[in-house]
Amino acid sequence: MGRVYIVGAGPGDPELITVRGLRLIEAADVVLHDRLVPRELLARVKPGALVVDVGKSPGGVGPSQEEINELLYKYAQLYDVVVRLHGGDPLVFGRGFEECEYLVARGVRCEFVPGVTSGLAAPAKYYIPPVVRGTASSVALVTGREEPSKGRRQVDFRKLAGAVDTIIIYMGASAAGEIAGELLAGGLPPDTPVAVIKSAYRPDEGFLETTLGSLGPVPSPSIIVIGRVVERGLALWSRRWW
Repeated sequence: MGRVYIVGAGPGDPELITVRGLRLIEAADVVLHDRLVPRELLARVKPGALVVDVGKSPGGVGPSQEEINELLYKYAQLYDVVVRLHGGDPLVFGRGFEECEYLVARGVRCEFVPGVTSGLAAPAKYYIPPVVRGTASSVALVTGREEPSKGRRQVDFRKLAGAVDTIIIYMGASAAGEIAGELLAGGLPPDTPVAVIKSAYRPDEGFLETTLGSLGPVPSPSIIVIGRVVERGLALWSRRWW
């Protein structure tokens, strides 16, 4: 029985993967990867290794999570080193933990290799910190989209409005206006700064600076950052001279 490494590829720039993650890609017998993993990383796979695309296209076309779990188990029985390559970090709004649970329950050794999550990397490109002395001492990473089967939101944005200084939202593009309304109802002022980073580190990257009172639906995929750190970060960004 081989070992499965659940690796974070980072936010889209192939240079932002960890050294260990890259070494495992180069040593892997099989790599199962998401749709948006950089092609440059897949080019580092050794000759003869299998490369399997298990990503979903827009609209949900692609292997189900159950099918991915079964593939990981199958390949672990056939090969020594299996890499499951996730975009960003596999434990931050990814399915890496569920995959490892499935494998460990069947006697497969599994290990996590963290990656740089897009919720921190995308704002950093524009000098926006999640926390910074004198402005913000707490941050929440939350999803703007939840499984319909839950029947309710687990994230209470009204309570969150008064609980942390910075809110970073993943997968909230289509619900951005609704989320803004909840945060306003929770007490955040309409002039609270907001940054929207679309497709960070990719050719179609986009950036929008706005306020909570003006926030509506935004392009997907986007990271949405809400809080005074946006104002402070962009002030520094505007003063760069290189």
